[in-house]
Amino acid sequence: MMNCLKYGPTKKMVRFMLWLSWPIIIAAKRWSALPLLKWIINPFFAHPWNEVTSVPINEKILPPESLILPRRVVERLISEITDIFILDECICRTKENCENYPQDIGCMALGPAISRLHPSHGRLVAKDDAVEHVRRASKAGLIANVAHVWIDPVAFGLTDFRRLMFICFCCDCCCLYRTHMEKRGPNLDRAYKKLPGISVTVDAEKCNGCGTCVDRCFVSEMTLVSGIATVGDGCKGCGRCVEVCPEEAVSLRIENEEILYRQLRERISNVADIWAS
Repeated sequence: MMNCLKYGPTKKMVRFMLWLSWPIIIAAKRWSALPLLKWIINPFFAHPWNEVTSVPINEKILPPESLILPRRVVERLISEITDIFILDECICRTKENCENYPQDIGCMALGPAISRLHPSHGRLVAKDDAVEHVRRASKAGLIANVAHVWIDPVAFGLTDFRRLMFICFCCDCCCLYRTHMEKRGPNLDRAYKKLPGISVTVDAEKCNGCGTCVDRCFVSEMTLVSGIATVGDGCKGCGRCVEVCPEEAVSLRIENEEILYRQLRERISNVADIWAS
């Protein structure tokens, strides 16, 4: 009884709840742009209850001189946090039995609210352990998503949403955040934001119009115009197109570290206080 009062649900309970809710969440994402239905669904994706920002930590994305910067921004954020909990599995990849990426690279929960996370989900860690976890995710080819989404505290029984943030290390084949985003409603589109200071460009001379980046863009913002890949205004800056381009025609450009970090920290501060202990 005391554990029920002290902690949220166990890993088994969360897995079961996700199994029940998964088809409902996917349907809501798919229907969020449909007439009439979107007025019912879109409030569930409204700010500040849903906000996700990609930080492209994947080592395959950037040229050597830029390799460390995005990852270092995430590591710098972690260095300022006292309360860090690493989940011992990715609940999405485990649920989908992912064979493309490691299932045991779980999300990282930050902020004082994590005190209610049930120990069966993982462990409290020191900053050095958290940094090593980010580097492992980077080597595995995953993308970091800094997420403040209401479904997380509901699933894990964390009552203080304002003092909570997740960093999820996501793939494009299983992730609940990144799948089924091609036909999205306006609030869902606004919830997934590109980090200011990141831009994606295409070298028209290298692009052969193969369409690989078009097929792999999770928000359908990469299109072919006159046989050349073109980045749409709704690009989320995750860098997956850079990784998959066989001609290395797509590149991701980043402003200096101070600007990038300041913008990420400000975005987090607008919705959560994860620095207070």
